[in-house]
Amino acid sequence: MQAAILGAGVSGICMAIKLKQSGMSSFKIFEKSSKLGGTWFDNTYPGCACDVPSHFYSYSFELKNDWTRVYSSSEEIREYLEFCAKKYDVFSHIEFNTEIKSASFDTEENLWLLETKQGVHRKTKFLMSGLGQLNSPEIPNIQGQEIFQGKTFHSARWDHRFDMQDKEVAVIGNGGSAVQFVADIGKKAKKLYIFQKSAHWAMERKDKPYSNVLKWIFKYIPLVLRLYRFRIWFLLGSNYFALVKRTWYSKILEAKTTKYMNSIVTDPELVKKLTPDYSFGCKRVLVVEDYYETLIKDNCELIDIPIQRLGNNIIIDEQGKERKVDLIIYGTGFKTSKFLTPLKISGFEGKELNDSWSEGAEAHRGVTVSGFPNFFMLYGPNTNLGHNSIIFMIECQAKYITQCIKKVLDNKKSYIDIKKAEMLKYNEDVQKGLEKTVFSSDCDSWYKNEKGKIVNNYHKGHISYWYENSRPNFKEFNFG
Repeated sequence: MQAAILGAGVSGICMAIKLKQSGMSSFKIFEKSSKLGGTWFDNTYPGCACDVPSHFYSYSFELKNDWTRVYSSSEEIREYLEFCAKKYDVFSHIEFNTEIKSASFDTEENLWLLETKQGVHRKTKFLMSGLGQLNSPEIPNIQGQEIFQGKTFHSARWDHRFDMQDKEVAVIGNGGSAVQFVADIGKKAKKLYIFQKSAHWAMERKDKPYSNVLKWIFKYIPLVLRLYRFRIWFLLGSNYFALVKRTWYSKILEAKTTKYMNSIVTDPELVKKLTPDYSFGCKRVLVVEDYYETLIKDNCELIDIPIQRLGNNIIIDEQGKERKVDLIIYGTGFKTSKFLTPLKISGFEGKELNDSWSEGAEAHRGVTVSGFPNFFMLYGPNTNLGHNSIIFMIECQAKYITQCIKKVLDNKKSYIDIKKAEMLKYNEDVQKGLEKTVFSSDCDSWYKNEKGKIVNNYHKGHISYWYENSRPNFKEFNFG
């Protein structure tokens, strides 16, 4: 086995296709679940959908002309990924229900030694992580969780067997997932409590189905589809200017989102709770459709008072008010700053990746880490955008990685390893660049780790990332 890919989600499938297109067929994808899809397999909550328009949340080399809606559901995205895997013969390379527990680089053989959770050992020359940033659910530590008698689950582990009809339901969190599923709960529950940590800027989604006529045009006039996709790319890309500090464009978007909220929410107290006290874009900007409509329902209550503790069947806030609940749903996102958790990776001299990242995850171009030869990441540190499709970034990374692998194989080298000085210089530039963006503003976001370092987001626009990663500078690497 020449290469191993961890995860059969968007990243892993893209990487596999690029390897096959480069002529490499000796590789395996190790997927811990029973089906492919990654986050689009794990997340099955009601209303789960992408907040990037469908025609740009897809591979550039495999456009889909018959998306049903402007914003596709998780099910339709997974079906698309399954189609791609079948078309490019990726399925034959996937080992399902197989989770890699550890990976260590053997300096004698110059190979990666992999161990599965089942205790099976494998060897590979190249190792690629397609695990991304949204794979490990985050559940906050709240006093009394062990004594709570009701039902609990994380939104990424949704229990469809639980009947919410006429139940009292609490949702902890109001991020990207929560704003999608609370509408469904609001239609069923006797009472819906939403515990908000902080307010979010939220843009109107404006979702709608595509007509049969438009799908026909996309199918039989491919140029129109390409132009339509380019339009999405351009419009999303322009939002980058709202993420640079002190720009007029961010004020326009703030006004636009505020106007949208005020057109639905009229209660002054609720408006106050929903109005952010930080710059537009400092936290993830949400794309919502029926969230505000849910909040103004009689059976819904938005609570911005922190939770003190849980009781047998109650939630007690810091003001001492008790609320009886049958179900708690954690809409609290993922461990985004703890990349590759709980995988243990050891490089040269047995050094563990988590030790190298003690101050915060970082990588050269978000792809390679010094001291970990022949190891590559997709959707790694500082590659999140905040204004465009992550699939665009993943394609850039897959192309970059493929060129690195071909360089090693064509020149009959044992390994490729980014020079430490080059990686440090790159990440210094990244952090300096991030200081000029709203990501560095005074807000608590999942873009930052516990020390306040921005480890998730890229410091420039998507065009810059494409240009920088279009061709590796092999002078930046050591070869063995």
